[in-house]
Amino acid sequence: MTLDPTTADRLLATATDNLRREYPIHWIRLVESPADLIPHRELHPVFAGSYDWHSCVHQTWLAVRMLRLHPGSPSAERARATLDELITVANAQTEADFFLRPEGAHWERPYGWAWLLVLDSELRTWDGGARWAQTLWPLVSAVRTRWVEWLTSARRPVRVGTHTNTAFALCLALDAARAVGDEELAAACATAAHRFYLLDTDYGAYEPDAADFLSPGLTEADLMRRVLSAQEFEAWFDAFLPDLTRPRWAVLRTPVEVDAPADPHGSHLAGLALSRAWCWAGIAAALGPGHRCAALAADAAEAHRQTGWQYVFGYGYAAEHWLGTFAAYLAVGAFA
Repeated sequence: MTLDPTTADRLLATATDNLRREYPIHWIRLVESPADLIPHRELHPVFAGSYDWHSCVHQTWLAVRMLRLHPGSPSAERARATLDELITVANAQTEADFFLRPEGAHWERPYGWAWLLVLDSELRTWDGGARWAQTLWPLVSAVRTRWVEWLTSARRPVRVGTHTNTAFALCLALDAARAVGDEELAAACATAAHRFYLLDTDYGAYEPDAADFLSPGLTEADLMRRVLSAQEFEAWFDAFLPDLTRPRWAVLRTPVEVDAPADPHGSHLAGLALSRAWCWAGIAAALGPGHRCAALAADAAEAHRQTGWQYVFGYGYAAEHWLGTFAAYLAVGAFA
C-alpha cells in the first residue's frame, strides 16, 4: 500500500500539531522528593508533546517519514521548522543526560526506546535527515547502550498487548539496526528473540484484552519471521499455531469491534487492527503462497487494514496522538 498525497499531508499536519501540543500529558516517573517535581519539558525538551514521551518519539518519526516520502506537502515547511525548533544540541543533551542517570536504565523501556532507534535509523538513511540524526546522537547513543545491556541480561520476555511487549520492541529495533548496519545491536536482538521465543509451541493465550493495541501471539510470529529462514519459520509457525484454521482462532483472524474509538483504551483496539494487519501481511509473505495458512493470513491482513484505517482521523486527541504512526507504519513501513 502507498499513501496518497492528501492522506500523507494530513498525517504530517497531525503529527506536527501533536509535537507542539504539551497538554494534556500522561507522564509516569518515580518521584522521591518535591525536588523531583520538575516540568516534563525541562527533562525532555525534544519529546515533550503528543501526550507522552513514547508517542512524541514516534510522532516525530511519522513527521520525518512523511517529509521523506512527500517533501512537497503543504504542511512540510511547518513540520521542518518544528523539528528544527525541538531537535537542538542543548535539548538532545538534556534528554541524553536523563537516560544516563539511574532512572534512565528502565524508563520508557522497551517501547519508547525502540521507536527512538527507528527514528534514528530513518534519519540516518535519508540525506535530508542527517543534521537531525547528528544532533540526536548523544540521546540515541545513551539509549542504544542501555538497550544492549538490558537485552544481554534479560531472561524472559513480557507477553502483553501493550507498551511493554518485548517482541514488538525487538521487531522495531532489529529492523532499525539492520537498516544502518549496526551488527552488534542486530545480533543482540536476534539472540534475545531466539532465547525468548524459539521453543514456544501450542500458543494458547486468550486475545485480545480490552486495552490491547498489539497481538502478543501475532507480534511474536512477526518477530520470528525476521530471525529464522523461510523453512525454519514455517516449521516454527506450524508448531506455534498448529490449529490456526479452527474456530478457536477466529478471534485472531477477525477484526475486533471498536466500541469507543475516542476513549484512550478504546483507541487501543483501533490500533490493534492496524498492528494485526502488518503482522498478518508479514506472516503471509514469510510463509509463501504454498502454505496452508497463507491465504488465511493475507485475507486477515486486508480485513484488519480496512478496519483500522477507519479510526485514524476524527476521533479526538486520545486516538490522534498516536494512531497515525501505526497507519503509516502499515502503509509504507520505514527506512526507504
